[in-house]
Amino acid sequence: MAAACISGHFLARFIDPEPAKCSISASLISCSRQSSIHFFHHKYQSCSLSMNGCRGDPRAPIGTIETRTFPTVSSPALAMDTLNSAISQLKSDPPPFTSGIIRLQVPIQQKIEAIDWLHAQHYLLLPRCFFSGRTPTGNSDIFNGNGHNSTPKSHNLVSVAGVGSAVFFRHINPFSYSDWKSIKRFLSNKCPLIRAYGAICFDARSNISSEWKDFGSFYFMVPQVELDELEGSSMLATTVAWDTSLSWTWAMAIDALQATMCQVSAIVVKLRKEVPKTYIISNNHIPSKTYWDLAVNRALQLIDTGNSALIKVVLARSSRVVTTTDIDPIAWLACLQVEGENAYQFCLQPPNARAFIGNTPEQLFHRKCLNINSEALAGTRGRGRSTTLDLQVELDLLSSPKDHLEFTIVRESIRKKLEAVCNGVVVEPKKAIRKLPRVQHIYAQLAGRLRSEDDEFDILASLHPSPAVCGFPTEEARLFIAETEVFDRGMYAGPVGWFGGGESEFAVGIRSALVEKG
Repeated sequence: MAAACISGHFLARFIDPEPAKCSISASLISCSRQSSIHFFHHKYQSCSLSMNGCRGDPRAPIGTIETRTFPTVSSPALAMDTLNSAISQLKSDPPPFTSGIIRLQVPIQQKIEAIDWLHAQHYLLLPRCFFSGRTPTGNSDIFNGNGHNSTPKSHNLVSVAGVGSAVFFRHINPFSYSDWKSIKRFLSNKCPLIRAYGAICFDARSNISSEWKDFGSFYFMVPQVELDELEGSSMLATTVAWDTSLSWTWAMAIDALQATMCQVSAIVVKLRKEVPKTYIISNNHIPSKTYWDLAVNRALQLIDTGNSALIKVVLARSSRVVTTTDIDPIAWLACLQVEGENAYQFCLQPPNARAFIGNTPEQLFHRKCLNINSEALAGTRGRGRSTTLDLQVELDLLSSPKDHLEFTIVRESIRKKLEAVCNGVVVEPKKAIRKLPRVQHIYAQLAGRLRSEDDEFDILASLHPSPAVCGFPTEEARLFIAETEVFDRGMYAGPVGWFGGGESEFAVGIRSALVEKG
């Protein structure tokens, strides 16, 4: 959903309200709703309080990458005091490097929800990000065949919220291997919590519309200040990054960090996770029902006649909603958390720009060292009103020939792409049901072992877009979407997540919205 202020009213564009998906497989179609948006170009997003890491030489090593941990304190206010003192000390004793990235972190005894902390910073015009992983499942690491990962879990992170960018990465050109290396240049296995959070657009070859222009073709940020919510505690951290070759000196970076710290609130109030009370003034869909029917029929004709290689295509529509009052994207995201078990929650907001938020169940991939997991998710039904009815709906989904075909296309496409860069791929379960609060899907888990960590870029580039949000074959489906849809999807249905030194995780940005503050 995108949003803007029109005549004092709040305007919002929804991308994929819950069960919404329109998939065309063979000659059959199931409809619910997905949505999307557009883009305009600026070569680089300039930000006076940070540097664009894409401008650097991705081959040049960073002078130092460090994490410094301070003693545990009892409250966010004390953590702020500790960090401010540490920053002052750093300023008086600068490191002897022309480039580097340093994270200072203070554990906090009490558990603070990251979404509450981020909401407390709502008045800032700085960039913001939020990412919350799904509830872990017992067989999330299946490559070893015994349900356990050979690498023990090193962090019990629940969710992360960040403001300000120590370094950001943005370009209007498609996300490339060089861009990936530019991000990885600031990351290290030794500092696992230095991460770049962001998203990549669905189709970088489409024109960028005005509502997505601040995101570019991709946008990632390493937060200046972040709150890490852990399973039983929390941690406040600051990160400073500099590179004189990018005209961003140590002095500029440390001054920018201090300026951000002066704006950060240490007072965190528990959010009431209630749906915002507002009234809808208008709700407009792009395309119209008439144009939508024409597009669906055209796709069916291509599939049925056999004159095209197209087997499946997933179309989207954009819903633009105007409401009587402002909707705070962070408060809205907090409401999604209530029904967000087994789903990713995310927020990405460039400086003084719209916020892209979502609650998606769909994993693109998770990499830890050389181990990689992905999943196929396709076919949708609502939940039954009783246990008996819910089971009937589940059996109907599992026995549906149309949904089986759609699911098989997705699963086999992912399997083949993993096999291209992995020594072996395990699919387990091969076909099962994943139940969410409102809907249920067919899913399969896939896992493999990469031959090299550098294969991560190839995995990202090949898995996106998946047949679940684009179609099959990929290029034929992408071209049909580009020719048919009259809006730019932007980050909708694109990869959203984070890169770390030895670990990365991305979801598919569906069930999402673009919200303009104000």
